[in-house]
Amino acid sequence: MTSPVHKPRTAIQVIDRMMVLLDALASEHDAVNLKTLSAVTGLHPSTAHRILNDMVLARFVDRPEPGQYRLGMRLLELGNLVKGRLSVRDASLEMMRELHRATGQTVNLSVRQGDEIVYVERAFNEFSGMQVVRAIGGRAPLHLTSVGKLFLSADDARSVRSYATRTGLSGHTANSITDVAMLDRELALVRTRGFSRDNEELELGVRCIAAGIRDDSGKLIAGLSLSAPADRMQDSWVSELLATTHKISQSLGYVEEAQKPDAQKPRKG
Repeated sequence: MTSPVHKPRTAIQVIDRMMVLLDALASEHDAVNLKTLSAVTGLHPSTAHRILNDMVLARFVDRPEPGQYRLGMRLLELGNLVKGRLSVRDASLEMMRELHRATGQTVNLSVRQGDEIVYVERAFNEFSGMQVVRAIGGRAPLHLTSVGKLFLSADDARSVRSYATRTGLSGHTANSITDVAMLDRELALVRTRGFSRDNEELELGVRCIAAGIRDDSGKLIAGLSLSAPADRMQDSWVSELLATTHKISQSLGYVEEAQKPDAQKPRKG
């Protein structure tokens, strides 16, 4: 077993030790025993054992048999999330720029993280007069944003109620939806239309429309929103936005139900 590459230390010692153990496990294809891990990492066996136990509970490490350790499935799950977000960004970027050129307005790519959306990419013109308040990496509540409403519309009623309870549906402007019954009506509209709107609910003077991006399994993985000054928003942009998200989804392997081979076969009886 080779010694893991030394990396810059963090401010928290236990995280340093956890990362050293993960690096050591990553260097091996098979499960490794505690004695070997202790020797390679320089950690006392009792320290390594304690940290490994916690990582097993968190599923970052698996224990296939007593005293043997290997990387856990939670790392694969997290890695797939990162991969999915990177691939949707790569697939979206050029088409976002095309939509921006066609409309002259800011185009945002966002993903869901818990009760918020996170802005992961943007196409905009700094001379357009549209102030960009939330930078890439910025966050916003689901119920106050057009992309957030897309994700909420994909949830069942119980999940929406849980979200409302957790967040209290706090508002940012006089237009913000702060009532669960009103939110339900809004989400029903989103499901019917296939796109969502933000009518100055997050920021006064800014309106947004959004449509979803789906992966090859049909899962909603991101949303593309077009933001404009409230007095410039045009309904004609909806069709361009929908066409753009459809192309991005197709590039990720998404096939609409009606277009799938099985959907074309006549039903028996």
